This record gives sequence, C-alpha cells and structure tokens, in this order.
Amino acid sequence: MRTLLTTLSLILATLTLSGCGYNTIQTTDESVNASWGEVINQYQRRADLVPNLVNVVKGYASHEKEVLEAVTNARARVGSIQATPELVKDEKAFAKFQSAQGELSSALSRLLVVSENYPQLKADGSFRDLQAQLEGTENRVTVARNRYIAAVKEYNITVRTFPNNLTAMMFGYKTKPSFTVENEKAISTAPKVDFGK
Repeated sequence: MRTLLTTLSLILATLTLSGCGYNTIQTTDESVNASWGEVINQYQRRADLVPNLVNVVKGYASHEKEVLEAVTNARARVGSIQATPELVKDEKAFAKFQSAQGELSSALSRLLVVSENYPQLKADGSFRDLQAQLEGTENRVTVARNRYIAAVKEYNITVRTFPNNLTAMMFGYKTKPSFTVENEKAISTAPKVDFGK
C-alpha cells in the first residue's frame, strides 16, 4: 500500500510540475541571454571600429576637434558600462546602457555628417572601408536588437501568464526590460510641413 501511495504521489508531482511552466521559463530566459549576448557582440564590434574611424577622420579633419572628442567620449561611456547578463534584470542599468549606446550612435552620425565636408576624406579607401563596416555593423545591431526584443517579449509573456506567473513568483523570475525608442513622444507627433505661401 505504501509503495502505491509513493507511486501515486510521484505521478501527481510530475503532472503538477509539468504544467507549472518552470521549463518554459528556463528556455525563454536562456533565449533572452543568448540574444543579449549577440547584441553585446555587435555593439562591441561597433565600439572596436570607432578608434580607427576617428584616426582616419583626424588625418583629414583635425580641426573638427569637438566632433572627434564627442565620439571618443561617447565610446568611453559605452566602455565603462559592464554589459553582463545581469544588466537585463535591472531596468535602470539597462536604461543607462541604452542611453550610452544612443549617445555613441548620435556622435557617430555627426562624425559621418562632418565627413561630407571633406571630399579627400570621402575618397580615402580606409575611410570608405570603415564606413562600410560601420554601416554593416549598424545593420547587425538592428537585427540583434530585434531578436532580443522578440526574446524578451516571449519571456515576459511567459512569466506574466497563468499558471507560469505563480512559478515565476515562487522562483523570483521577473519581467525584463527591452529596448525602447528614446524620443517616443517626439516621433508620435506628426511632423509639420510648411510649403510657404
């Protein structure tokens, strides 16, 4: 009789645990971590291109000191943030990381705009190669971010829906932050076009 009760208890425990969502939470959490790793790899690739790009531009446009310093400082801020898997669990740290990456993107955009004023720079083979690598990396960053956003969405849905949310609460799993648009309010407003009279 005791063996029968033990067997029934094990069967009941197995059926209960299979529907609790623990394995699904683990799977989606690992998916978030993997996609986060790819985001970091692509951002690192971009950061590695910056010194070479700045040096090439400096050779032709050395008096654009302010723009060059802005790029260098933005890269330094990005480098000062420890991009660990734990970063995706802390909304404030994640926002700081996202802000630093946005500053670097903005500084690089200004650098590329300034380069338009220097035909010799635009004709330089090293500059064109670095610019193409940067554009390719920006595309990779976008793809990696989109994959991360999808993974976080799936994970967040998993830990917020019943009965998985009970398991998530019991084991301390919380929703994770995702990338957002920095100026969401500004882009939701339609641009005003004035053709003059």
